[in-house]
Amino acid sequence: MLNYDLHCHSSVSDGVLTPSRLVQRAAEKGVDVLALTDHDDTGGLDEAAREAQAAGIGFVNGVEISVSWSGVTLHVLGLNIDPDNPQLRAGLAGIQEGRRERAERIGSDLGRHGIPDAFQGALRHAANPRMIGRTHFARFLIEQGICKDARSVFKKFLVRGRPGYVTHEWATLEDTLSWIRAAGGQAVLAHPGRYDLKGKATRRLLGAFKELGGEGVEVVTGSHTPDQHALFAELAGLYGLSASRGSDFHAPGEYGRELGGGPGLPQKCTPIWHNWNLTSARQTRAASKTVPT
Repeated sequence: MLNYDLHCHSSVSDGVLTPSRLVQRAAEKGVDVLALTDHDDTGGLDEAAREAQAAGIGFVNGVEISVSWSGVTLHVLGLNIDPDNPQLRAGLAGIQEGRRERAERIGSDLGRHGIPDAFQGALRHAANPRMIGRTHFARFLIEQGICKDARSVFKKFLVRGRPGYVTHEWATLEDTLSWIRAAGGQAVLAHPGRYDLKGKATRRLLGAFKELGGEGVEVVTGSHTPDQHALFAELAGLYGLSASRGSDFHAPGEYGRELGGGPGLPQKCTPIWHNWNLTSARQTRAASKTVPT
């Protein structure tokens, strides 16, 4: 098996590495096929694709789209997309317009809780100012010594019931999947174990996702435990969804996994890449390679 990492972020959204440096690091870490999936923006794909060709690894055009569903914020990956598709471009532009307004409200709420100038502080950490998000606020809070790391930030701030949390309506699940399909891509539900869904809500989400044209679910990802790997492998089979694998890498030493890290998919899974036709020098050399455990 080859080492597929189909979920990571560059400085175009809330990662810290440029698209080129991200691909170089992926190659250094033994990744054979990489998808760049920046939040709500495809601006880094051309640069990353050129670097992947130079590094001899397979590359997949991707994006991670922010979605509101039943009062919960979800993330949906679009893999193998055409980033120039007009429907996808228009949809992402609409999401981007709301990001700055949301960020300003986050900054105001933190100010009311005794943390002044948070918006400007977060903006300093955003290489792409139209994509400012919670991760940039988290880095600001760490920089200020208010929290020691990202995990502590997201326990004390920026989540429901805590300072810096604001409600926001993202794209609908139906619209998101229609944009991905229009762009020729495959829709994958990202890190399903992270969502605050009670009882049978996760199964209801997977059913709706499949009915609307979703094709995969992220089984192995940086925030999932071994028990969740097994759970979502089982649910993927139950709902007829392929399985995906991705680190959700943002920065060296930050939350998520290192590029290419984590176990391979459980054997029972049908990989999302099972019918892909990617070729690269790295893949040829790695024909007998196993995914690290």
